[in-house]
Amino acid sequence: MSQKAGLYQEHTNIPKAHLPIVGNWDSANTTIGAGVAIFHLASSRVVLCYHSTKNYYFLPKGRRDASEDTGSGAEREGFEESGYRNRLLPLPIPTRQPKAHNPSPSSAATTPFVTEPVWTQLVPVTRTAQYILFWYIAETVPPDLEVSLSAQEKEQGMAYQYPPKFSPEMTLKERMEMEREGYEPIRHENTGVDAEEALYESYLMPVEEAIEKLGRGISADVVRKGWEAIQLKHKMEDGR
Repeated sequence: MSQKAGLYQEHTNIPKAHLPIVGNWDSANTTIGAGVAIFHLASSRVVLCYHSTKNYYFLPKGRRDASEDTGSGAEREGFEESGYRNRLLPLPIPTRQPKAHNPSPSSAATTPFVTEPVWTQLVPVTRTAQYILFWYIAETVPPDLEVSLSAQEKEQGMAYQYPPKFSPEMTLKERMEMEREGYEPIRHENTGVDAEEALYESYLMPVEEAIEKLGRGISADVVRKGWEAIQLKHKMEDGR
């Protein structure tokens, strides 16, 4: 089994955080990756990828590019492997990261919502090389943004365009009102970057079905944690 397939076909036990460890890897022996669960808020669905020859479901992920922000790498990998444009979603996620000391009034740091990884994995690549993988939560982009980003890509030779961040002042209800009833997020074809990714299919499916197909490993819990955080954000914004 390939290293990539092994990461997707995870253990069937309920995931638990491991005890902290000490490890040191220099740049030549470190690979940083990012993955993402992409939700369509209005229809309560999430994007799953499917390997058409090895027959397993997985969440999109991959190595971030050199000098690329890790969160942006998660968005890009999500697009390349699934075909769905996406952007990280600020959510009430438990984190040990501090808030900015003196943020501007319009800063995301003034809200209780963050775009932090919900899981982090350490996976050995070789005997000496370490893979560090961060799992994020994202949403499909609004229709108008989909159109503008596609236009920018055509103007710039189809180079991937990073989406603007989700506004810290926008509620989930306001975000969903940007879509007409029954709107279906666009799935772009041929976004994979190599022959392996050309074998990937992707689908938007109900959250519970996605969790069942992913099994009981980390990927399923990424979806579960993301959906629970989305529901909590709805309640917080409604004042409940």
